[in-house]
Amino acid sequence: MSAGSSTWTTEDIPDLSGTTVVLTGITGGLGTEAAYQLAHHGARIIATGRDLEKVEEALTALRHGVHDLDATAVRIDLADLVSVRDGAQEIAARVETLDILLNNAGIMAAPYRTSAQGFELQMATNHLGHFALTAHLWPTLVASRARVVSVSSLMHSFARGIDLRTLQPYADLGRYDRWKAYSQSKLANLLFMRELDRRVRRAGVDVTSVAAHPGYALTHLQQSGLSLGGRSFQGVMVHQVSRAVGQSAAAGAWPLERAATEPGLAGGSYVGPSSLRQMRGRPRLVGMTATARDPRLAADLWAASEAAAGLTFDAR
Repeated sequence: MSAGSSTWTTEDIPDLSGTTVVLTGITGGLGTEAAYQLAHHGARIIATGRDLEKVEEALTALRHGVHDLDATAVRIDLADLVSVRDGAQEIAARVETLDILLNNAGIMAAPYRTSAQGFELQMATNHLGHFALTAHLWPTLVASRARVVSVSSLMHSFARGIDLRTLQPYADLGRYDRWKAYSQSKLANLLFMRELDRRVRRAGVDVTSVAAHPGYALTHLQQSGLSLGGRSFQGVMVHQVSRAVGQSAAAGAWPLERAATEPGLAGGSYVGPSSLRQMRGRPRLVGMTATARDPRLAADLWAASEAAAGLTFDAR
């Protein structure tokens, strides 16, 4: 894949018959669009969400566009590590192979709350839940020579580091900035992707770890983030930029779809829109901040995530 201009379209998605995809966050926006394209090209979809009824409704709507849809709903609340473990066990029992894990679900700029285990909610949902899900599914992912896709955001560039106290239960975080917390969780997605890639390369494991971001896509997540963002600098900026250059959810899902399906895509790749400083356009390889490429920070985050999730994830 080139880092220059892109002519990619959804017609470039290969035949996915016989491919099993686990997708978190199907009930709106990017997840809905990605599920449609992947299923349209033949993939079996295992869709997860914290509200099983809403996941089932999303699959029912998807069947109107993909009449031979092969799909299953599994309840996973990413903000509850017990739910993540139980959902992963259900998925592993249902599938023989798992070819693509698309870690897409997330929340944006939510007011301060804690997860079921007491962690700051945005870090728990956007990063820690996906970290634990990947770990619990790891034997199946390795056996399937799978691809793991982490979904980040342009907002990762606002984070200058990770406050690891967010991975300590009921930690005193001081004054809470919801946009800073969101940015850090999106930085965590990239650090996780890169550390996973480093570990599988070192171990010689045939799993590909990549990431994608949607640019500025007008999704339910964006709209909820805008309504919650208030008058903070980040909230005003996102609101203004989204109004000016925001693209559709279908276009926002293109980088996710390309990252999930591009044949031969190298581990460590990051896919995003090709135009207007990655804000919109066809998907191509894009860059990330120096902080997102910091190997020490990635290793520290990994260790803190293992401790928070109560598991050992060697990625071997």
